[in-house]
Order: sequence, then structure tokens, then C-alpha cells
Amino acid sequence: MTSIRIRLLLSLLAMLALAAALIGAVTYRSVLAETEALFDYQLRQMALTLRDQGEIAADQVGTLTDEQLDFVVQIWTVDGRSMYASRRHPELPARALLGFANVKAGPQVWRTFSVATRDKVIQVAQPVQIRERLAANAALRSVAPLLAIAPLLALGMGWLAARALRPLQRVAAGVRERDEQSLTPLPSGGLPDEVAPLVQALNALLERLGASLDTQRAFVADAAHELRSPLTALKLQLQLLRRAPDDAARADAVDALGAGIERAARLVEQLLTLARSEPGAARGALETIDLGELVREALATTQVYAASRGSVMAFNAEPGCIVRGERSTLNALARNLIDNAVRYSPAGSRIEVGVGRDGDHVRLRVDDPGPGIPPADRERVFDRFYRRSAGDQDGTGLGLAIVRSVADRHGAELNLEEAPAGGLRVTVRFTAAPPESTAAASSAAVTPASSTAVSAT
Repeated sequence: MTSIRIRLLLSLLAMLALAAALIGAVTYRSVLAETEALFDYQLRQMALTLRDQGEIAADQVGTLTDEQLDFVVQIWTVDGRSMYASRRHPELPARALLGFANVKAGPQVWRTFSVATRDKVIQVAQPVQIRERLAANAALRSVAPLLAIAPLLALGMGWLAARALRPLQRVAAGVRERDEQSLTPLPSGGLPDEVAPLVQALNALLERLGASLDTQRAFVADAAHELRSPLTALKLQLQLLRRAPDDAARADAVDALGAGIERAARLVEQLLTLARSEPGAARGALETIDLGELVREALATTQVYAASRGSVMAFNAEPGCIVRGERSTLNALARNLIDNAVRYSPAGSRIEVGVGRDGDHVRLRVDDPGPGIPPADRERVFDRFYRRSAGDQDGTGLGLAIVRSVADRHGAELNLEEAPAGGLRVTVRFTAAPPESTAAASSAAVTPASSTAVSAT
């Protein structure tokens, strides 16, 4: 049973039935006790009336001898001789117990009240079975209105349950009517306190989905625009290769075509890396990672390009720089930082890369002697496909966008500053892994503090 309405209605009906049963039982017992007390009062008053008037009047004899009357009146002298009996009942004892008493007489039990005067004893008796039947009838009549109104209460509860759940049904209908393009917020006015948080959460989700879709649309549009130029260039270079008049021209065209293919391949690779590091992308498994070892691997992949430019990469890593994160995206962050430092520095430059501890944080720092980035442009350079000048044709405009996306994905702090020797300093601060994770990673691979300079000749 999954319907909230049915469960709520059944719960209310069960509570109603239980309450009705308890009220009925209490009322029944209360009325029964009151009726018993009333019958006892009648017995006592009748006996006292006969005692006080001294004798039975002639007009009362006919009433007391009526067969339909439940009471039996007996009068004895003080020495036990019978003076009067309204009806003969052989089962009743010829002796009386003063006050109230239950007397077993034959198959019946009688409720009696007896009172004595100076010269006689008066007893008024009534069958207990008749008393109980009359009392039960009176009690049932008192409970009957409750039994009659119970179905009306059940219908009212059903109507109230449906009315209470109507806002939830409106919200469900509003969600069902939407398609994949409709991400406008759901109406939140006039909702009960129990439903309003659900609608607020749905609206927040729709807002995030809208932002994610807008990001994806912008990404696809930018990617299509950026891919158009290198693909057009490849077509032109292929045509030049076909029309080359001699071997020298053909070799130049092949070199140009190879360079174009390399640029296009790098652009596609950067686009895929950025797509994998976007906030809405599926997350990979989190690992306990030695950031120094990871950056060393990134340096190895960039060494060939640095060698082609005659650059030197100096690397320094402190031990115990352990973080929790996705290895693939963190590797992409390190590779892009190092690649940008080499790419935008003059040929034969020295690139400083360091990994260390800053209290509870692990720091990755890359210094290059390039032209740097003015403070006014340091926020814009994180935009996708942004290039500071028309001369930056060798880059894709995605490197720092990937770095920002990966840093945000890991909750890291990213800063751009001027390097001490000029150029640009990029610092990324990660939260250090918990001590138990750090101990496990250190036992797996113990790396002493190292300083390495890689010279490309």
C-alpha cells in the first residue's frame, strides 16, 4: 500500500474506531453503574415509604400485585410471621437481610433491600436479571448516537484527507505537465508547511538543471565555433598538399598539415577533459593520492614538449602531501598548469613546480617567467576559449578553464599572482586528507623530499 491518502485515511479510521470503542465502553459501564444505583434507590425508597406509612393503602394493593411489576414486596412480623406478600414467590427466602443484599432463590438471583420497624420487617426484591437487562438497554441507548455518527465521521475524515493532500496532488500534476524544456520554477504560494520544502527543493533542482543545461549548450556552441577554424584550416592545408608543384612544397604542406592535425587533436583532447571535469559530469572514484607523485607523472608527460623549447623544469616536493580526489582530473589539472607555464614562457626558460604543506592544506605551486597576467584579466582567463591577445594562437583557451573546473570539483582554492622573478604564479590549495588516509598512503609509497631539475637540450 503506497497511497498516502489511503494510509492516512485508514490510520484515522483506526483511531476513530478505537476512540469510539473506548468512549462506548466507558459510557456503557458508566450508564450501567448509574442505572444499577437508580434501581437500588428505587428499592430503598419503596421500602422506606412502606415503613413510614405504617400500612399498605387499599389503592396500592392492586398496583403491587400487578404481574407486570418487577418488584416483590414482603412484610413479616418481628417474630417471623408473614403479614403481606405482593406476589407469592416460593423461591424467595422467608427471612430478610437488612439493607441491600443479593439473594440466590431458585434459578434466579434477587436484589433485595430490607428495613425493620418496631413491629415488622419490610423487604422489597427485584430479579437481578431484569435489572441487568434494563440497565444494558439504557446503556446501549446512550451509545447508539455515537455508533450512528461514526460513518459520518469516517466520510468527513476521508474528505479532509483528500483536501489536505490536494496541494501535493497539484504539485505532482505540475511536474507531470512539464517536458524536458520546461524548467521554470513550480508555484510555491499558499502551500502548507509540509509541502513547501519539497517544492523549494524541486525548484532548486530545476534551477541547477537549468544552469547545467545552459552550460552544456554554451559549451557545445563554443566547441562548434572553436572546431570550425582548425577543421577549415585542415581542409585548406590538404588542398595545398594536393596542388603542391614539387617535393619541397609538398613537404612544407605535409608539415603544415601535421601541425594543424596536432592543434586540432589538442583542442579535442582539451574539450573532452573540460567536459569530464564540469560540475554536472559523473564523478569518478575518490582515491587517497600523493600529490607529489601525481605532479611528477604530469611533469613526465610534459617533458617532451619542454625539450622541444629547450626549457628546464625544476620540481620540489615535500613528503606527506596527501589529498583525496579523482586521479584523472587532478592529473589533468597538473598537466594543464605545467603545459601553460612552458607554452607561454620564452624558449629556454626555467619553470618552478612545487608541492608542499600549508598547515591543514596541501599546496601545488607553478611559477613561470612568462609575460604574466595583469590583475584586470585574472578572472577572465578562466573563461572557456578566452585568449588575451590575437597572438595566442598556439593555445586553445581551455587550460585555465579546466584548472578552475577541477579545483572547484575538489573544493580547492585557486589563486593567480605575480611570480617573485616576474611572470605568473599559480597556486592551488587542497584540503589535506585525514591522518588515517595519510598514514595509509605513506605506508604504500614513502617518498622523501626531493628537488629535481629537468633540462631539455
